[in-house]
Amino acid sequence: MTKEMEEIQMERWRLASDRVREIAEEPEVEGKTGACFKKTAEFVLLMLEALEKAETGWLKTASLEQLQAWNDRLYGDITGEAYESSYANPAYAVSELSDTYGQILSFLYAELRGMIVYACERRTEEMLICMELFLQIHSEFTGGEAPSREQLASDIYWFISDYSDVMVAKRVQEQLDPSLSFARDIIMEADLEDVRYLYQFGEYVSDTEIRMSRFLAGLSQEEIDRIASVFTEGYRIGFEVAGKPLHRKKTVNIRYCLGFERIIRQAVKNFEAMGLQSIIYRAAVGRVNRQQNGKIGYYSSSPNKQYDYDHKGDAALFMDRAFAERKAGVLRTVYEQYRELARTHAGPAVMEVFGEVPFAPKTKPEALKLDAKQQEIQVALNSRAGQIVNEYIPGEERSFTIIAFPVPDIGPQFEEIFRETVKINTLDYRTWQQIQQKLIDVLDTGVSVRVLGKGDNHTDLRVMLAGIQDPEKETVFENCVADVNIPVGEVFTSPVLAGTEGVLHVTGVYLDGLFYKDLKLTFRDGMVTDYTCGNYEEEEENRRYIRENVLMHHDTLPMGEFAVGTNTTAYVAAEKYGIGGRMPILIAEKMGPHFAVGDTCFSWEEDVETRNPDGKRMIAKENECSALRKEDIQKAYFNCHTDITIPYDELQEIAVVHEDGSRTLLIQSGRFVLPGTEELNRPFDA
Repeated sequence: MTKEMEEIQMERWRLASDRVREIAEEPEVEGKTGACFKKTAEFVLLMLEALEKAETGWLKTASLEQLQAWNDRLYGDITGEAYESSYANPAYAVSELSDTYGQILSFLYAELRGMIVYACERRTEEMLICMELFLQIHSEFTGGEAPSREQLASDIYWFISDYSDVMVAKRVQEQLDPSLSFARDIIMEADLEDVRYLYQFGEYVSDTEIRMSRFLAGLSQEEIDRIASVFTEGYRIGFEVAGKPLHRKKTVNIRYCLGFERIIRQAVKNFEAMGLQSIIYRAAVGRVNRQQNGKIGYYSSSPNKQYDYDHKGDAALFMDRAFAERKAGVLRTVYEQYRELARTHAGPAVMEVFGEVPFAPKTKPEALKLDAKQQEIQVALNSRAGQIVNEYIPGEERSFTIIAFPVPDIGPQFEEIFRETVKINTLDYRTWQQIQQKLIDVLDTGVSVRVLGKGDNHTDLRVMLAGIQDPEKETVFENCVADVNIPVGEVFTSPVLAGTEGVLHVTGVYLDGLFYKDLKLTFRDGMVTDYTCGNYEEEEENRRYIRENVLMHHDTLPMGEFAVGTNTTAYVAAEKYGIGGRMPILIAEKMGPHFAVGDTCFSWEEDVETRNPDGKRMIAKENECSALRKEDIQKAYFNCHTDITIPYDELQEIAVVHEDGSRTLLIQSGRFVLPGTEELNRPFDA
């Protein structure tokens, strides 16, 4: 930035901050709308105070009590009962400000909350943009005639559109440039035995993060080394097994949840030994970059999951084809700018958590929602974004690893469960590799697989399998142990869609942190044709819930994966501690057969050769949808993949059906019965 530009920005900052102070003292708007502007202006002033604290180093020197009180000031208006009377709550905002203004001003308040982390990182440009948006909306109410909802929505639209070049550019840079080291510096330099360091990130800090950090501080360095090594070695082995060139890469992205810094510090060191610099960026806070489902980056436990859910559809205010075109154009321009950094990026190493307090969202009519046309545009935009990323960071040259650990919220047996999880994550893959090969040997002889539930589970599915031309050299199922996808183990394939049909049913399951009761999906020729659950009294609400959070706004999705999970050790541990419903899908998918709706496991890498440990080439890497990539890439990918597992105790049988109609049982009444796999039943018997 030139000196002249800096001076202009400083003047804009002075004018904006002075005006915000004036509004906080006198909103110049009458009634409840004026009260909303006053409250919002006060929040912005709090953000200016946050910036001052960051600039002076106060966050590093304050006492724990001071930091906790400060964190409460930042997040208190959306936590607990306070949320019921917060303008961030669209239901309250609409009740106070009417349908005309409530949704808009609730969106505004939620968008301004991103200033918390901007202030912490001293990102004054983004803070200035937020202040100017607030002032633009406020000015609409002081010019005489009250503004229409359409005018306010237009202001939001052009704000998002005009500044997408700034916001999107910064986001891409965060993902690729190791010089942006805000979080990494804290992790590597702070005293991790003093939990005050947690408040330096600017994220919400709850008892969960504090207890997690203190627990890890009490582990020996040997234990930390072991955990971190499993994580980073899984990443390295993933490149090795796939024959991908790790030696050409310079950076790796670490994603994790606050509280695990001691493990992450060691992981950073391990990656450095591999020649990789760690990039650690936070989950996006601005709506233009924020994911509708899930968080990508580092984050803390949510101060209020209902607040997150209430604002997941905020893009409804600006999502149209023109915006989608602009964002895609900006994304491509920025990736071209950072082409060299993208070329040497190796991919993500992800540490997930599980055990959070279960959450079943309330659907509020006041919350913004994408309409059918906007959903279509969002889906298309996600697809284009995926194509752009794959162009600059090719799938055949990148890899990943993912692992999960519990947090203290899981219950009083947390420490015991944590150590049990470490055990699960470090099971000897060689044993599973051999047993899983016996499953594959039989599966490779079949034309389809029959899966039946038992008791209250009404699953009845036929899954069609790809045909093998050369049994000596080809296989339909991948032998998955514990490299990129930790822990062991599963065997999986991309089903043939034609002929795949029936009902997939689970009595209860958590997917991406949301609970589904009696989730039921119906398939015909491998595509979802009907769906329902038992979460709500109204069937329309059940269907909307699934469409938004499982189908990701698509009219239908293919069955992208069929797998047989073999980690009975994890299943028994989950039963022992009563945490089956709180296991992450990463582990849960290994605890029974699972089915994914969406893309295959090989999306964007269909033409890259994959071989099992026995040397056989994996041939089931695409289906009828992904095969369209050669004709129309927009029709090939759905940019989502949601795994749904049937627990062993809800399973009557899994049988391989051969061309002559004969059957070979793999599992019967929840137990492995194929000769050579009986070892997997040992945890059940124990």
